[in-house]
Amino acid sequence: MKTFDFNEYAAMPRAEQGQPASSNESTEAFFRLCLRIRDAMFCDWESRESSRSVLELQKKAIIGYPKERDYFKTRIQQLLHEMEQENCPFPSWYATLEDAIYQENWGLAGLAPWFRPEYRSSSSAKIIGGRIYFMHEGKMVLQPQRISRERCDQLIKSFLLLTPEERMDKNYYETYLLDGTRVTVFTEPMAKKGQTSIIFRRYIIPALSFEEQAKRGTIPKEAIPLFRAMVSTGFNTVFLGAVRTAKTTFLSTWQSYEDPTLEGVMVETDPEIPMDKILPQAPIVQLIADGDELKKISKSLLRSDADYFILAEARDGIALDTAVRLAAKGTKRMKLTFHSRRPDRFPLEAATEIVKQTGGDLHLTMNMIASGFDYLFHFIQLADKRQKRLQGIYQMNLLPDGEILVEPVCLFDQKNESWTFYDRIGPAQQLYASESEPESFALMQSLLHRLAEASPIRGGAADGS
Repeated sequence: MKTFDFNEYAAMPRAEQGQPASSNESTEAFFRLCLRIRDAMFCDWESRESSRSVLELQKKAIIGYPKERDYFKTRIQQLLHEMEQENCPFPSWYATLEDAIYQENWGLAGLAPWFRPEYRSSSSAKIIGGRIYFMHEGKMVLQPQRISRERCDQLIKSFLLLTPEERMDKNYYETYLLDGTRVTVFTEPMAKKGQTSIIFRRYIIPALSFEEQAKRGTIPKEAIPLFRAMVSTGFNTVFLGAVRTAKTTFLSTWQSYEDPTLEGVMVETDPEIPMDKILPQAPIVQLIADGDELKKISKSLLRSDADYFILAEARDGIALDTAVRLAAKGTKRMKLTFHSRRPDRFPLEAATEIVKQTGGDLHLTMNMIASGFDYLFHFIQLADKRQKRLQGIYQMNLLPDGEILVEPVCLFDQKNESWTFYDRIGPAQQLYASESEPESFALMQSLLHRLAEASPIRGGAADGS
């Protein structure tokens, strides 16, 4: 990858540079100033710093370390004063002149605004070719700024500093910034010619209560006492849905009502849920493991004396197999999320993933899944993508004849914006709950009966979820 060359940059069509096509002389003056500042700092480094220390400075700054980032900006401010350029106009998508120069030369270029407070609730951003997109109010919005091929290559090279063990001739990379943002890079030839892509993904897990979820229209407020009773009873629960349906947010909300004196283990593939903030007093071990790493520690998990486990996103057969084995031991209060659009097909979909990766009999694996988990909560996203809804609650039972029964306990009517509850509790749920948590279970039975009698229960969509 070539380093940034301003002469090549300046010769490009303006729409391909780090500026809008409708540029003017003041914008061109800004980019000339970027070059002057860059050259001046290179002179500083040549006289005082080793190339290794300069790389370390840039690496830490782009990861997000404040000290290193402030080093750049302070020196830029000094140079601006010396050059009498403090009032130089700069592109409108940057907050200050020194930040604009830092971002264009060493930082995240046109991606930098995504890290400002106004985008704190945006879950993703993308560079595709020279175009930049930010997720805003549930939609990917094209930004006015652009990034050149050379500057994009420079950005990728900077990200590779974060993972020095990676070979530079690969066409797929994944790394993390200090704030937990995942950076995924696709270069040619995996990406089509001229369509090198960088995807930024951060997990926005708001600390929501059931009351806040109801205010947003995701769940009916009348069901809040029922959900509290279900948490206390300790059923094994799966949260299903497609991408961006708020299933992880609901898992976090559900977990926030868990008994903080119980010992838990949470395994994630990405650092997604800040459990130490959701339940700061609870003894919960938080692990990051996926694929082979999870396979290595699965025996340790199975031997663990934890009261419950959370598999924040069961993406593959290894994670699902671990969950099923834990459930088969009799572990309760388990929670996991899984991508699925059909709750009734969850046993088949999960078993297929397990058998594909670990072997075994599909039918037997489906039976283990059906007997290991109690309730499936399915979430959907409405046409207004900010709006999420609990589509249904399903109880899952393995009958004596081997049939797997997935029955709705609650269903959402999108046309009428209402939920209907059904007064049914399966044999496995009754057996476990009546023996282990009889008081919570009795309350749950009473609450479910009342909700069924009052159905349909009208919802009320508020601001986006």
